[in-house]
Amino acid sequence: MAKLQRALLSLTDKTGAVDFARGLVELGVELLSTGGTAKLLRDAGLPVKDVAEVTGFPEMLDGRVKTIHPRIAGGILAIRENAEHMAAIGAHGIPPIDIVVVNLYAFEKVAAEPGVTRERLIENIDIGGPTMIRAAAKNWQDVAVVVSPDDYTALLEEMRAAGGSLKPETHWMLAKKAFALTAAYDSAITARLALEGAPEQMLPETLQIRVPRTMSLRYGENPHQSAALYARGGDGVANARQYQGKELSYNNLVDLDAAWQLIQEFTDPAVAIIKHTNPCGCAEQASLAEAYRKAFEADPVSAFGGVLAFNRIVDAETAQEAVKIFTEAIAAPGYTPEALAVFAAKKNLRVLEVAGGFPKDLVVKSISGGILVQTPDLPLAAASYQVVTERQPTEAERRALAFAWKVVKHVKSNAIVYAREGQLVSSGAGQMSRVDSVKFGAAKAVLPLEGTVLGSDAFFPFPDGLEAAARNGITAAIQPGGSVKDKEVIEAANRLGVAMVMTGVRHFRH
Repeated sequence: MAKLQRALLSLTDKTGAVDFARGLVELGVELLSTGGTAKLLRDAGLPVKDVAEVTGFPEMLDGRVKTIHPRIAGGILAIRENAEHMAAIGAHGIPPIDIVVVNLYAFEKVAAEPGVTRERLIENIDIGGPTMIRAAAKNWQDVAVVVSPDDYTALLEEMRAAGGSLKPETHWMLAKKAFALTAAYDSAITARLALEGAPEQMLPETLQIRVPRTMSLRYGENPHQSAALYARGGDGVANARQYQGKELSYNNLVDLDAAWQLIQEFTDPAVAIIKHTNPCGCAEQASLAEAYRKAFEADPVSAFGGVLAFNRIVDAETAQEAVKIFTEAIAAPGYTPEALAVFAAKKNLRVLEVAGGFPKDLVVKSISGGILVQTPDLPLAAASYQVVTERQPTEAERRALAFAWKVVKHVKSNAIVYAREGQLVSSGAGQMSRVDSVKFGAAKAVLPLEGTVLGSDAFFPFPDGLEAAARNGITAAIQPGGSVKDKEVIEAANRLGVAMVMTGVRHFRH
C-alpha cells in the first residue's frame, strides 16, 4: 500500500484527536480540517490547512456546508489505479485525500434529552460527516476511514512500522466499521423521528434493531448452540457490573432478567428466586434478610442452583443467608462491602450490580420468518380490582391477593400461584390446562396451603380450577375474569365461601 500523505479530520468527539494528529504529522501526513477541529489542532501547535482553502469557499449556512464540495469528494473518491480518475482530479487541482478521520454529531445523545424539540433533533442530523465516511469507505482500497478514537493507537503503530502505510486488511476492517456506523446512525434517526407526532406506545412501521455485541457466550441454551449478548447500554441486566464469579451463560442472563423484572414489582424489601425463568420463591418483608428466608422456605429444593434478585442493597446478614446453598447468580442494585466479602468466599458465584427499574422497552421475540413485537406488561394499580363475590376479602387477604397478582404475572402460563401476605407459597407453571396448574402447584407445595390465596394469570374457563384450589385450603382468589363461565365460577366461589377479585387484565406469559 502507498504511504498516506493527506488526512482530513472533522470530529465531534475530539477524544485523542490531538495525539493522533500529531502522530500523523510526525509520519509526514498533511492535515486538512474544519471548524472546531482545526482550531483544536492549531492551538496544539500542529500545522493545519482549513478545508476552505481547498474548496475555495468559506463554511456556510451556520456550518451546514463545509465539506460537501467536489474538491473534497473528488479527493476522497478518486480511484488511484484509474488513470482517468487521476487525470480528472489533476486537471482540476484536487488533492487526493488518503485518510478520512470523522465522527458524527451526537444525535442519539440529543434525542435522549427530555422534551427535545423537533427543530433541535433536525439540527443535530449530520450530513457532511456521513457523506465523507461513506465516500471513503466506498474507496476503501485507497482511503483509510477512521470513525472511532479506539483505533487511533493501533493505526499509528501500524503506520510507523510500515513507513506510513496501512495494510489492505486494515483498510477493509475500517471500511466495514464505517458502513456499520452510518447504518446505525441512519437507523437511530429513523427510529427517533418516527416517534415525532406519533401516539404513545405506537409500534413502528419498520422495526429498527441496532444493538452492538458486547459479549460472546460459551454457548446458548445448550452446548451445541452459539450465543452472544448484545446490549444497548444504560440500565438493565444486559449492562450489569459483574463483581465476581464465572462468566455469565445464556441461561444465567435469561433467568437473571426474569428475576430482575419480577423484583421491580415491589416497593418494600423483596427477593425473587428464579429457576428456568419461573419463580420458585418470592417474598416481600420488613427486611431483606427476612424476605430471603421467606422466599427460600417455599421451595428449598428448587432454589438450589437458581438465581436471586434483590430490590435493595444487599447487606452482610442477607449475604450470609444466600450463601448457605449453591446459587448460580445474584442481581441487586448494590452491595455493602461486608456483603461482597461474604460472597467472595464463593468464587464461582456470579454477583451483579444492576441499575434501573421496570424495563419499558418493546418486547421482541423471533419466530420463523419474522419477529413479534409488543409493548411491555407494565405494573397496574390495585384500584382496578373489583370484588365479584358476596364475601369481601379481609384486609389481610387483599394484601395477599395484591402480592399474588404481582407474582403470577411472572409465571409461565398457564400460571397459578398460592400465596400469603408477602410470601409466595407455591406455583403451578406452564401446564396445558388451568386446573392442572392448580393441582400441580398444590402437589409441589412445601408449606401449608390452608389459609392461602390464589392468583391466576387468566380466567377460569370452568369452576373446576377454583373448586380444586378451595379443597386445598384457599380463602380468596384473584383472576382477570372474562370467561363465558364467569357467572358459574362466581357462584362456585360464593358456595365455597371464597372471596374473589377480578382485575379485567390478563397476564399470559409465553
